Amino acid sequence: MEDRFEKGMKILNITNGEKIEEIFKDFEDIAPDLGRFIVEFPYSEIYTREEVDLKTRELCTVAALTCIGYAGSELKDHIGAALRVGNSPKEIVEIIMQMSAYAGFPAAINGMMIAKEVFKQQDLLPVK
Repeated sequence: MEDRFEKGMKILNITNGEKIEEIFKDFEDIAPDLGRFIVEFPYSEIYTREEVDLKTRELCTVAALTCIGYAGSELKDHIGAALRVGNSPKEIVEIIMQMSAYAGFPAAINGMMIAKEVFKQQDLLPVK
């Protein structure tokens, strides 16, 4: 039976690629178990459930992080992950725009500016 860490790392390899090590570096000198918890719970237990595909899960995560409004770094990472699992920039923009109705314009504007930063880094502007 595959352990939770390995199972979560498989998903992180798909969604985050080479950026995986950053998760562990950020916490290694203060809370090394937090990196492991991140891998073992959301990525192993939630992201691997079969009822919803990764593409949809990442769009939902982008929506949630946009709505909470204080997770810019995580939103940036998940916008990149959403692109890696097959979402288009236009789909991501639409989801963030929709959040203006639920989280307000400030949250949607902040989310859109983060998306713009990610898209610019990946040479995906202008969004067509």
